[in-house]
Amino acid sequence: MTEAVQVVVALSGGVDSSVAAAILKEQGYAVIGVMLRLWSEPGKEKDNRCCTPDAISIARRVAARLDIPFYVLDAQQLFYDTVVQAFVTGYAHNLTPNPCLICNQQLRWDFMLKQALDLNARFLATGHYARILPHEDGSFKLLRAIDLAKDQSYVLYKLDQFQLAHTLFPIGHLSKDKVRELARKFNLPSSDRPESQDLCFLGTSDYRDFLLRYAPSTRNPGPIISTSGEQLGTHTGLAYYTIGQRKGILVSSPKPLYVIDKDERNNSLIVGHIDQLGQQNLIATRVNWISTPPQNFPIRASVKIRYKARLEPAEIQPLSGRNLSIRFDQPLRDITPGQAAVIYQENDCLGGGIIV
Repeated sequence: MTEAVQVVVALSGGVDSSVAAAILKEQGYAVIGVMLRLWSEPGKEKDNRCCTPDAISIARRVAARLDIPFYVLDAQQLFYDTVVQAFVTGYAHNLTPNPCLICNQQLRWDFMLKQALDLNARFLATGHYARILPHEDGSFKLLRAIDLAKDQSYVLYKLDQFQLAHTLFPIGHLSKDKVRELARKFNLPSSDRPESQDLCFLGTSDYRDFLLRYAPSTRNPGPIISTSGEQLGTHTGLAYYTIGQRKGILVSSPKPLYVIDKDERNNSLIVGHIDQLGQQNLIATRVNWISTPPQNFPIRASVKIRYKARLEPAEIQPLSGRNLSIRFDQPLRDITPGQAAVIYQENDCLGGGIIV
């Protein structure tokens, strides 16, 4: 009798990871449920979006329902040192980072994958909405999910070939409604649990309040300047604004004002009207190609500049080092340093880099 292939499933207490575990168990894998206990702000542990005591309890009940082992790994210090500190440092340098990118890279597909392999598991599985396509030559492609409204390939663009070879996305071919339906079929206690759209460690806090507590130097008032050079008011700190922002500028104007740019050298917030907002070019750094880089540049592709952004057609050229120049067919309103520019050709996620 062939021994079942072992797979570690990253459980969160949510419906997606629970159904991923149930599907793999039904397919005959030897499933081990593992949950990471992440850092929460002291005194606000119940507000954390992903690893509250309640979430751990639900994940434990899911594992019991599926009759699989369940473990909680303490990753609090690692999460704080890598994800939270990068978030704080990014904002302190007037970037708008996406912590999920770092969490996936450092926590799930570094720390957690290593733990899975140490348990003699062949795969790490998660409840992400994405797909992996293996090729006969042994390479792998990362594809968008069938349910494009839920697709999460954007936050997975840093995966490499070794990581993809040891990864399963059991729900990438399903719609969210189908996942809920399966959760009820499997009688999982997470079947009706709402999903969180917020950064887990912020809980109920506004990110500006969090920065005040953990990076008080970001509260550094300076002038709000129009694109014509006129001072219109005073901002509370450049870290508290992002490109394209309209609300919260607190300057009266007959026409709505938007954040056009942030002048870090002069600590000035540059604002203007909507017709002044938009850029056609960006430079991305620390570029990761999921498989081999394209051979013939420039290439035509579609690019997402935020997780919820639309795919936009663009021409892509390499620069020295791990850098790319991306020129869009049309100006985009919210190209924001610190976010990722992720490159696609149809459903194939080629890779991406961080906008600088």
